[in-house]
Amino acid sequence: MFDPVRNWFLGFGDIGLVVWLVVLILCIAVPVILAVAFYVWWERKVLGWMHVRIGPNSVGPAGLAQTFADVFKLLFKEYLLPAKSSKLLFVLAPLIALVPAFAAWAVVPFDQKMVLSNANAGLLYLLAMTSMGVYGIIIAGWASNSKYAMLGAMRSAAQVVSYEIAAGMALVGVLICAGSLNMTDIVQAQSGAHGIFSWFWLPLLPLFVIYFVSGVAETNRLPFDMAEGESEIVAGFHVEYSGAPFAVFFLTEYANMILISFLASVLFLGGWLSPFPESWPLVGIAGWWWLFAKAFFFAFLYLWFRAAFPRYRYDQIMRLGWKVFIPIALAWIGVTGVLVYFGWFGLGGAR
Repeated sequence: MFDPVRNWFLGFGDIGLVVWLVVLILCIAVPVILAVAFYVWWERKVLGWMHVRIGPNSVGPAGLAQTFADVFKLLFKEYLLPAKSSKLLFVLAPLIALVPAFAAWAVVPFDQKMVLSNANAGLLYLLAMTSMGVYGIIIAGWASNSKYAMLGAMRSAAQVVSYEIAAGMALVGVLICAGSLNMTDIVQAQSGAHGIFSWFWLPLLPLFVIYFVSGVAETNRLPFDMAEGESEIVAGFHVEYSGAPFAVFFLTEYANMILISFLASVLFLGGWLSPFPESWPLVGIAGWWWLFAKAFFFAFLYLWFRAAFPRYRYDQIMRLGWKVFIPIALAWIGVTGVLVYFGWFGLGGAR
């Protein structure tokens, strides 16, 4: 759907190309930043309700402006550079973590023709982008020249890498069922007359659970927030950051949470497809609103987990990733291959 607009910009030569690239970046950055702002507000309200508290209610109607007030506070707060830090890497680390979190949105399809880049290798691109964020965390811990920051960075790196393997294996099952690396094709492969029972969550249920739980672990959220265990390592890899750089790390974490919520919906729950059969009037109509409703559900689960579960020990987190998730993922990849090979499951649901 962006081809006519792109061609119009490219008609102005190199200047048009630069402007077009800026427009694409803004199309990703602005909605994600606004979504993060309202998501933080929603998190505080949900935690307040679950813990029988009020939550933000003073700044703006229903406290809606509280997040924006916090952003301005961080932006105007003094930015400190540790005396013996590696200053260049210390400054670059938040950006190295932020860029992949935003770049991954380029291949996420919101509707049939609503995607910035309908790349044929979109799934591989997503794996690459979601794997690169850990470099920002490692560099931040090392450049800070602090033992606490370095310990938090190492714990985070081990955790992210461990669960990235499990999540990547879960996506192999999606690839086998869809027969394509294109994100739009993956959603189309889940269309069928059975509605919700045509989606990949049913034959890939263990992989579906592994992918989402691994996504929670990759984003260092409770109960997997060992990289930021305040009672143990004083907030982890970003302990030396203040002001705007800290806000960038904060933005990156929440942007990744929203991204995982959308990816789980696209890869396993039919994306923009309706949960009802296509023959049903009104409710059977597919559209971007279904994708947003599914993503909202997963985003809510993040908040529910934070309010309900205690933090795991580090050995428990490693055991879950290496001794539980990876063996189950490998086994279910084999089961999926058998289902597809013998025709017991095909595109659009069970046969």
